[in-house]
Amino acid sequence: MTEVVFTVNGTGIALDVEPRLTLADALRHRLGLTGTHLGCEHGVCGACTVLVDGAAVRSCLMFCVQAAGAEVTTVEGLGDADDLHPLQEAFRRHHGLQCGFCTPGFLMSAYELLRDGADCRDDHHLRQELSGVLCRCTGYEGIVAAVRELAALHPHGLPPPKALGRPITVRGGARPPDGQALEARRAEPAAPALPARVDLAVPEGQPTETIEVTTTIAPSVEDAWALLSDLGRASRCMPGVELERADREDAYSGRVRVHLGPIRLDFAGAARVLERDNERRAMRVIAAGRDASGSSVRADVVLGANASGRSGTVVLATAKLYLSGRAAQFGRSIAGDVSRQLFAQFGACVERTLTTGDTVVSQRLAGGALAWRVLRSRAQALVRRLFGRAKAD
Repeated sequence: MTEVVFTVNGTGIALDVEPRLTLADALRHRLGLTGTHLGCEHGVCGACTVLVDGAAVRSCLMFCVQAAGAEVTTVEGLGDADDLHPLQEAFRRHHGLQCGFCTPGFLMSAYELLRDGADCRDDHHLRQELSGVLCRCTGYEGIVAAVRELAALHPHGLPPPKALGRPITVRGGARPPDGQALEARRAEPAAPALPARVDLAVPEGQPTETIEVTTTIAPSVEDAWALLSDLGRASRCMPGVELERADREDAYSGRVRVHLGPIRLDFAGAARVLERDNERRAMRVIAAGRDASGSSVRADVVLGANASGRSGTVVLATAKLYLSGRAAQFGRSIAGDVSRQLFAQFGACVERTLTTGDTVVSQRLAGGALAWRVLRSRAQALVRRLFGRAKAD
């Protein structure tokens, strides 16, 4: 194994890889950047095109170890669903895609072409420049129109990728020493600040999924609320969640890691308490985060505690989830199932913490176990539906 230190979409990365691992496979399978598509794997179709130090390359023909010290930019670095790059906007405006498989390759190839202000008035020349990426759906008309329009709108060069916020490092230019960006990423700040691009406003519109989970636990409602009302302490009972108090009261920075089968997401984000009602024992929290792949998640969460009988507590959790990017690949029902399982584990951890008196520690999200619980829950629901129909017949 060889350690490779490089920069991907502005973030320092260190990977232990086998020398034979291609850059495309490293991006897709090790970093979860599946916007880089693999087609022919012979360097012909161009779907895997990324920028390495500003130059368009076939990532299926380049080993990951060859990218050591380089700056790699993928289609996720251009922009995301909530904040598209002008090049992506042009492709959408001219419908320069159909199945979308070749689109990332065209976007990255076109970005290199237009970055420094190419002259695209000659249609024949423009088509030659774009011929390195193959499309089987559109007939190229929309693609050519999008690139031509953007060349006219930005004659002196395109804006930088959204993820970088600065021009791409072009091959031969100055490059920071190996590992410099990585060290900055690994550093633990004494007083973490809220990520600049995380929007903690109350989400509008219809959520991707709404979930409600009720868990009955043995500890008293007073003890349960004492834990739940402390967001930093309570968050440690949620698998995969890590929060630290940030530079504002009742505001936190942190991350959420989700691993379910082939889908791996690592959201960096923030959360803040909107309301805390100690009399009603209810708290409303807004949380948001972004993944390196461009996925985003926003959640409007209400936590509450009600007395249950003479002793014991009913822990209530309601969450409205707003997903985009790869996170939305879960689908509405799977996203709901996963979230319900997480909140069920949350209630069990709250009870265990209050019963044993042990200090709450951050829990690791076990992807295999979580996937099994989701599948088991779905199987049980299917059995109930089948038996319900049988009784009705």
